[in-house]
Amino acid sequence: MPNLVAIVGRPNVGKSTLFNRLTQSRRAIVSDTAGTTRDRQYGKCQWGGKEFSIVDTGGWVVNSDDIFEDAIRKQVLVATEEADLVLFLVDVETGITDLDEDVANILRRAKLPVVLVANKVDNSGEAYEAAEFYKLGLGEPQCISAATGGGTGDLLDLIISRLPAENNETPDDGLPRFAVVGRPNAGKSSIINAFIGEERNIVTEIAGTTRDSIYTRFNKFGFDFYLVDTAGIRKKNKVSEDLEFYSVMRSIRAIENSDVCILMIDATRGIEAQDMNIFQLIQKNNKSLVVVVNKWDLVQEKSQKAIDTFKEAIRRRMAPFVDFPIIFASALTKQRIFKVLEAAKLVYQNRKSHVGTSKLNEVMLPIIEATPPPSIKGKYIKIKYCTQLPNTQIPSFVFYANLPQYIKEPYRRFLENKIRENWSMHGCPINVFIRQK
Repeated sequence: MPNLVAIVGRPNVGKSTLFNRLTQSRRAIVSDTAGTTRDRQYGKCQWGGKEFSIVDTGGWVVNSDDIFEDAIRKQVLVATEEADLVLFLVDVETGITDLDEDVANILRRAKLPVVLVANKVDNSGEAYEAAEFYKLGLGEPQCISAATGGGTGDLLDLIISRLPAENNETPDDGLPRFAVVGRPNAGKSSIINAFIGEERNIVTEIAGTTRDSIYTRFNKFGFDFYLVDTAGIRKKNKVSEDLEFYSVMRSIRAIENSDVCILMIDATRGIEAQDMNIFQLIQKNNKSLVVVVNKWDLVQEKSQKAIDTFKEAIRRRMAPFVDFPIIFASALTKQRIFKVLEAAKLVYQNRKSHVGTSKLNEVMLPIIEATPPPSIKGKYIKIKYCTQLPNTQIPSFVFYANLPQYIKEPYRRFLENKIRENWSMHGCPINVFIRQK
């Protein structure tokens, strides 16, 4: 499981700039899709043959003109509880503030590695000024300039050296892993108990009773897989935590570690911003998806029209990825819960499906001929051959063209939709690459 690094610090010290700088190795793959404006808070970074996940806590403080110091302290607490390493960012231009001292106090008590990072160091004179941060009692400040990239290579070397060995306590016997994710109180532990028919996980009305990801082997009725319960989000003394930030921090590990994500949505509340944050994590990690609208027994209007309207609203919010099952269920009355498992099993199998090259060309080439990519600057784009790549994490297709650089996102999506129409890829993300012939 990849390590998790959190960037903390008061507002305007450059957390988002540093986040963008560190994740740029993967930046090109992340599309600027509409609706992913809050996407910046989570990314992956590769350096020296190692990969780790990185979270920018800055994006979670609401209403940046009027930032509550309390909210920042809470997020630092959450970060120290969930991350494997914390980057504490300070600003050389303003020096040490009271809030920096508060954050340093929390971090000194934390039992995990902390790297003190002095930002906005653009010349050697400012590097001398960074010496005052020794006062914070967190060791030597690493001088960087997030804006220009100065010093970030040394910082990455230091991060890699301070990260603990990756923990691999996760079961690895080839069985699929289904993670149950969603915001607090959507009914995650309840549905797992409904599946296994026993009170294995503590279910309470308090959001976030389960503390850690719990693996439960499910082996009956022809199913055999692990259920990962992330319901886990809060310790008892953290009742006033910023729940949204916390639940996303918790979900990161479970999502990275699963094959299929069962996203729970509360039918009585509809689809909210936090559901979208978790959906974007699922998408970014290329995981298969089943959406469960839970607590359907509490909804008054259960007509087919109401169901269709709800489905339409979910697909509209989650576009352009809309090819996934949506199941209306109730963990309490056990209504349609086995449908959830059947759907999860199906999307897992779709993830493994492979289309023969001759069949793929036989179906796709006539479609491409009838609807070729639009010509650009009087140049005609020809696609003559396509194939599915072997042994990939998700189904990945390559189309060979004479001018791949001119094929834009809408046409790539058109190809993806045609693949989905002809082969069952329901619930499963797919990659479409255009390469030079």
